Amino acid sequence: MARERNRWLSAYALIVYAFLFAPIVVLIIFSFNKARRGLVWQGFTFDWYPKLFSNSELLDALTVTLEVALVAVVVSTVIGSLLGLGLARLRFRGRGATETLLLVPMITPEIVMGLSLLLFFLQLFDAHGSLAQLWIAHITFCVSYVAVVVRARAANMDPRLEEAARDLGASAWGAFMHVTLPLIAPAVIAGGLLAFSLSFDDYVVTTFNSGVGSSTLPLYIYGKIKFGVTPEINAISTIIVAVTAIAILIAWRAGAFDTGPRQPVADEAAT
Repeated sequence: MARERNRWLSAYALIVYAFLFAPIVVLIIFSFNKARRGLVWQGFTFDWYPKLFSNSELLDALTVTLEVALVAVVVSTVIGSLLGLGLARLRFRGRGATETLLLVPMITPEIVMGLSLLLFFLQLFDAHGSLAQLWIAHITFCVSYVAVVVRARAANMDPRLEEAARDLGASAWGAFMHVTLPLIAPAVIAGGLLAFSLSFDDYVVTTFNSGVGSSTLPLYIYGKIKFGVTPEINAISTIIVAVTAIAILIAWRAGAFDTGPRQPVADEAAT
């Protein structure tokens, strides 16, 4: 009976995965299509991939996207990690309200978030779209995701580990570097990867806050598909999927998704 149940569960899982990944598989297949436009298969070719590197407009959009995403990841990971750790450790009046406010950027519709940021920049800085504006906008909605992930990890930490490190002579900074940081590192990495993904493919918030010279890849792709999806667009999307898969594999091998307890060596904490 158990074997039959497992077979049904396995079959159900395969169906779900097939449903989820079928559109991606179709996109990858048609990135090798000879046809310039349309979904009619006319033969296999690699021509579209080399042509990507001669498309200066696409490369400029990709450069802006990566620059904005990297800045958003670095800043939001630092701020979000400290915020999540503080919420897990500190007990203060208004802590519940602070945790609730932390969720607001996550549950607010993107169109409201984008419009509110646009009005904020217009009223205070008279800004009409720039890289700095995009950096701040992306950091704003990425911080909450990182903080929530790190807080969940930090809440399960045993505070006695840090106390033991301090008793062995470690400074506050040494205890943080050799005990706390290694314990929350998987959550920090996972939060950073989540922030990168959210920033890289954001369209709505970016639409409201981008300007001349700050057009990102999602904006470029959306502008092009108005005239039909081309194999060139499929090719850059395939490359993005491949890079994302490799990043997830590396993070998994590095233990970014390991939720199990890790016990640091007490003597190392004292160094």
